[in-house]
Amino acid sequence: MVTNLLQIKNLVKHYPSVKAVNGININLPTGICFGLLGPNGAGKTTTIEILEGINDATSGEILYKGKPLGDQFRKEAGIMFQTTALQDYITVRETLEMFAKLYPKHVDLDVLIKRCDLTEYIEQDNRELSGGQRQRLLLAVALVNDPDIIFLDEPTTGLDPQARRNFWNLINDIKAEGKTIILTTHYMDEAYTLCDEIAIMDHGKIIAQGTPKALLEETFNDVILQLPEIELNRLDLSFFTTQDRNGYVEITTHDVNEVIAILIEENISLSNLQIRPRTLDDLFLELTGKELRV
Repeated sequence: MVTNLLQIKNLVKHYPSVKAVNGININLPTGICFGLLGPNGAGKTTTIEILEGINDATSGEILYKGKPLGDQFRKEAGIMFQTTALQDYITVRETLEMFAKLYPKHVDLDVLIKRCDLTEYIEQDNRELSGGQRQRLLLAVALVNDPDIIFLDEPTTGLDPQARRNFWNLINDIKAEGKTIILTTHYMDEAYTLCDEIAIMDHGKIIAQGTPKALLEETFNDVILQLPEIELNRLDLSFFTTQDRNGYVEITTHDVNEVIAILIEENISLSNLQIRPRTLDDLFLELTGKELRV
């Protein structure tokens, strides 16, 4: 039976000039990847810091396995911060050994090294690691105590597409073991791929929550047709709902056949036509009016 590993009840964090978190309620079941999304200043970083135990709430309650955050949570939580300073002049192996000593129990380091694909770099100085290698090491540090709940704060920012995909595979493997993951990210494709459930924050409140698919279906019942702007210069676009985007025109429609029929009638080339479903980027803009920025 699925149980709530983490319960957040009416969480509030007020600063003198701003209400950063303004009454959040979340029940987080065991064994899912939960994405917390929001534009800059939405309150998600403050929320995550409170959940991680490194910031205090003004009011509200957080329960881990039915109890307030305490020693058990600190022993069973793994955290991969957005920015982490690694000790210079020590190797990857020495780094993992150092962090393992901070916990009463830890995983087999050789298994962890293999799992996070660090074998080739295990005796390398931390200063010499590439971006992708560094992120895999930081993930290994977050996993060193065999945590039940793992916080990943924008873990793939700055990675190239291949490194990001490799990192996604690692996260999916972790989730398959029944671990619970709380993920923040500015990449909507990452959230859609990894998250079983997402919550979108703005102005300190959760404005939407559910599975990515369900939220998209609840919000939209149309699709987007995309054509190069230059091919539509002579067409009267006032008939359509459109948006210009990077040299392309996006036409929003409930009836693809009708739009295509008009384009054909006007002798518009369809060779570069693309049709796409709505995405989490569209949802985010629809709900917040803001673009996510890395």
